[in-house]
Amino acid sequence: MAAQLLQQVGQIGIPVKDLDRAITFYSDILNLPLLFQTDRMAFYDLNGLRIMLSLPEKEEFAHTSSVLYYQVEDIQAVCKELLAKGAAFSGEPHVVTRMDNIETWMAFFTDSEGNTMALVSEVSV
Repeated sequence: MAAQLLQQVGQIGIPVKDLDRAITFYSDILNLPLLFQTDRMAFYDLNGLRIMLSLPEKEEFAHTSSVLYYQVEDIQAVCKELLAKGAAFSGEPHVVTRMDNIETWMAFFTDSEGNTMALVSEVSV
């Protein structure tokens, strides 16, 4: 059997339309630590996973990203905090599945650039 080539996700690129507006959202609303920025990109750290915001180099890359699921402990409290900071949720936190004694809760929101994001929390019941 061949050895596994891919080890882990090290960076996720998120296309943005307005870099300054996106930096404000990711810094002030999501409270992610900014590692560094250039005139076309900004890099954040999420517990070892790098989030790269970038102005698309070509039109073919100018679209919203895949859904990012941010793991949180207390989804109700995090939703309340993000709402207070101006995040736009598409609905309330809700159970999406239950396996044995664990419920998986999710809440979806958009960033300043129209990219869909989600909070996810696994709750013991």
